[in-house]
Amino acid sequence: MGLTERPDGIYIDLGLPPPARAAAINQVFGAGFYLAGLSYPVLIKALYDVGPALGAAQAVRVAAAVRPIDASRLALYKSPKPGRGYAEYYVEPLFLDEEVLADGTVLPERVAQLDIDEFVAAMWRHGIRFGIDVAAVTTAIRSAKAQRITFATDLEPEPGRDAAVLEVSEALHRSDAPKARADGRIDLHSFENRFPQIKAGVRLLKKVPCAPGLPGYDLAGRMTAPPPPADLVLRHRAGDGTEVQTLADGEYLVSVRDGFLAVDAKSGRVSVTDKIVSLDGVSGRTTGNLELAGAYEEYGDVQEQRDVTGGDITVHGNVYGNIHSRGGAVVLDRNLVGGSVRNANGPIAIAGVASNAVIHTGAGAITVARAENCVISGGTVTIGEASNCEIVADVLRITTAEGCAVAGRDVEIDCAGPRRRTEMVVHVLLRDVARYDRELGDIALRLAELDRVLASYEQEAAQLAVLPDVRRYIALSRKLRNQELTVSPEQTHLLRKIAAGVAQPMQALDRLKKDGQIALTQQKLLRDRQHAVLAQKLAAAGTARCGLHMISGETVVRTMPCAGADADAAASAIGATPALAQQPVREIKQRLRGASGGAVLFWESAGSLDWHLDPAGA
Repeated sequence: MGLTERPDGIYIDLGLPPPARAAAINQVFGAGFYLAGLSYPVLIKALYDVGPALGAAQAVRVAAAVRPIDASRLALYKSPKPGRGYAEYYVEPLFLDEEVLADGTVLPERVAQLDIDEFVAAMWRHGIRFGIDVAAVTTAIRSAKAQRITFATDLEPEPGRDAAVLEVSEALHRSDAPKARADGRIDLHSFENRFPQIKAGVRLLKKVPCAPGLPGYDLAGRMTAPPPPADLVLRHRAGDGTEVQTLADGEYLVSVRDGFLAVDAKSGRVSVTDKIVSLDGVSGRTTGNLELAGAYEEYGDVQEQRDVTGGDITVHGNVYGNIHSRGGAVVLDRNLVGGSVRNANGPIAIAGVASNAVIHTGAGAITVARAENCVISGGTVTIGEASNCEIVADVLRITTAEGCAVAGRDVEIDCAGPRRRTEMVVHVLLRDVARYDRELGDIALRLAELDRVLASYEQEAAQLAVLPDVRRYIALSRKLRNQELTVSPEQTHLLRKIAAGVAQPMQALDRLKKDGQIALTQQKLLRDRQHAVLAQKLAAAGTARCGLHMISGETVVRTMPCAGADADAAASAIGATPALAQQPVREIKQRLRGASGGAVLFWESAGSLDWHLDPAGA
């Protein structure tokens, strides 16, 4: 059982457990047989699962035949010399003693040679059941000289792999090398990765699971278990903003929010925070240009020609460069000089002076203590003192404005006037309602035409109704309908004669009546449409006002048509950013300083103004 003889050799059954296979081999060798043409690697793989794979077959060929070991040859195989983890054998020239056969034939002493297959069987009987170096033994047998060889060694267990943590994100380490652009050029103004930034859902670390080692075997075929591998708990590395997730290809430490990477050097915990705080300022020496994914707080200055891109940005020092925010609040505790601040979706607050700067928000409020020579655009703009600025806003509040060109739908300035040779111009933004005016004009023309048609119908009908025969017939018909008169059978013929005499003018009166009813219906529909368009016009025009509390020099207030006069724009709340505010800086300056169209609402050197839009007359 376990070994099967087939025409092409001896097969060992891999379906049996390894102890049963070893027992089958032990039974063959213990009975004085050996496996001729033995494949020793196949035997070791079948018994101990050490060596190349044998495939998926149920049984594999292990030898050519099972043969007995001749008693005279059995004496040739001596006992091995065991050592610690190895065994030695003394190979020397051998001779068979003189032998007399049964028929009296005498075989003289002759040279003998060991056989590797017999050697394996003999060593098995001496307890060497694993680790024979067949190649070394075969070479020693073929050699003519005597020598002691190490023919078998233990197989030491192969240690397993300890669990480890593998970095799977390239953004885990700070790099101050110049940043490589997508087109292959090097940006010397930016660092490759000054502040490592992580997006939500990014795999940061992967746990490489521990793997068990492979067992070893001593010369007797006894298994030696490998030491157990060390494991680790990945969740012990998870800090704020990260969590451990088990995915299809393993266990990962994953970021759960956008932010900046922080690694605790002592505990190894990885966190993703929503804000990065810098004390060194933004310059070519410290950080270069920054492009950040989260909030940023800077206690130093932002130097000239340096760009900071991110969201929710706070700078406690002076800003001489450019701030680009994707959203959140931009707060400058000191001054903005010669740079720019742009926020796509959020407020901007500047506690100090803004000078020769560009300030823009796509959706939000702008608050500046003092502005000089700036271009400012946003939804709601509040400025303490403004000098020689161009400002566009939906709601504009300025305490003192000198030499500015401003535009807004709701403008209020406490004190306004020119600055040296620069005039003070205020544009009140009015939504363009010309489309509605054109439609109302067309409706008015059509109504006038209908009035003329109806008048002609009435005039023609009156002319027909005064004809004597028609007048008498109409009077007679009215009395008959009201049953004031009755007609005898003899008078019916006379009545028909009278009706035939006025048939043509009566048919004309009926036609005029029907045409008049159609014209009246058209008139009603047009008037309903007129009322609807007028309501749309009033809604589209919205509200607009301009309040100048005190004028301290020549000041001009004009109207300025603006785009977006439709129902959606009319429904938008006060504080929405005007379309003009989205234009480039050069376009804003040109429109505010060069515009001379629009109606003049005020042009005085003193006094005040409190003007409100009359929507009906817009």
